[in-house]
Amino acid sequence: MGSFGKVIFGLVVFPVFIALAGCSSTNSKPETQGASASTPAAGDKSAGAAPSSSTSSSSLEAAQRGESSATPASSPLKDVYFDFDSYDLRADARAALKANGEWLRSNPSAQVQIEGHCDERGTTEYNLALGSKRAQGVKDYLVTLGAAADRLSTISYGEELPVCTEHNEDCWQKNRRARLVIQTAKPTS
Repeated sequence: MGSFGKVIFGLVVFPVFIALAGCSSTNSKPETQGASASTPAAGDKSAGAAPSSSTSSSSLEAAQRGESSATPASSPLKDVYFDFDSYDLRADARAALKANGEWLRSNPSAQVQIEGHCDERGTTEYNLALGSKRAQGVKDYLVTLGAAADRLSTISYGEELPVCTEHNEDCWQKNRRARLVIQTAKPTS
């Protein structure tokens, strides 16, 4: 890694590791190609909850409180899932994002953070990069659907905040996701 990469790692990635101490997986085996493309249940796709009543905490905030980083069933924004080692949007992901885009159009003041997540396979650095590409791909697609880019932010948690900790494909599929979190408005004073 060059000196610029080390500086970026130290300034950006290292603080995430400090915040997530104790959450890191030590498994750095590469993913194998036998992964299935099963999709977790999509859940209720209803829209209409106001941003102030439907805000949820980020995966990091939930983990810090000892809670699950899973998206609550009551959230108007649904997760999208990815195939193994991919950041390409599947047909089911595009359908979920269209519903999410409709909600965003109905709630023009909402700010959303898009979290990129990965399963435990692969190195920490690789998974942080893959999670970033997943989050950015979701943002880009929402922008093509008419969402304002300045209302959307992205972050990658890589493999660090899984919703499932078993070591099998069903679990890994649940972790290969982009989670959309409605941001709580910050006071201006």
